[in-house]
Amino acid sequence: MLPQLAYILNTTVDARVGYSHMPFTDYEEKYRKDEYYWGIVPNRLCYEIMKLRPPVKPYRVLDIGCGEGKDAVFLAKNGYAVTAFDIADAGIEKAKELARRNHVEIDFFKANVNEYMPDTAFDIVFSSGVLHYISLDKRKPFFDRLKECTSTGGLNVLNVFVAKPFIGIAPDSEEAERLVEPWYSGELANYYHDWLFHKNEETIFDCNSGGIPHKHCMDILIAEKM
Repeated sequence: MLPQLAYILNTTVDARVGYSHMPFTDYEEKYRKDEYYWGIVPNRLCYEIMKLRPPVKPYRVLDIGCGEGKDAVFLAKNGYAVTAFDIADAGIEKAKELARRNHVEIDFFKANVNEYMPDTAFDIVFSSGVLHYISLDKRKPFFDRLKECTSTGGLNVLNVFVAKPFIGIAPDSEEAERLVEPWYSGELANYYHDWLFHKNEETIFDCNSGGIPHKHCMDILIAEKM
């Protein structure tokens, strides 16, 4: 009866038996629509990956919080061996369909970023617009594990939304995002103080997700394990 009980309480089976969890993501609803919520144009960080690690061999890539799969599919089309996960079932299904249409093989699976710990080595770890969901107490263990599971000479290509007093929460933010503990400028880079930085920058940009113009502040990091 656990699945039925979890559904009624708007939670997960893991949460009912004591595991940490996030509330159900409303991206499930957004991803059920026919169009791709985030589009299918790859994140510009994918091009940064290609500049720093051209696909002269099938580098192993982990895409954390892949959404509907646009970045995972782009990297796979260009010769990378991609593993990708997201918490939203609807996102995973659309990502699989996008991969089929582009004739690429990707290892997609469902996982919660607050509970997932990689158990194999990757050459490149990529994540965009997801890490702000990691709770404060889990951040150091999470990044310690990412660093440990990155091969020597490998890259972690990451970004995270950071709090600024002059920028409010995005009007289309889901409830889970409103409940997470804020990130601050430089916090992400601090977890990688012992790696070589190829990029460490902060940017404020305009966004129109949900059809409502607003702004975000984001820290962007590309770091190499020496």
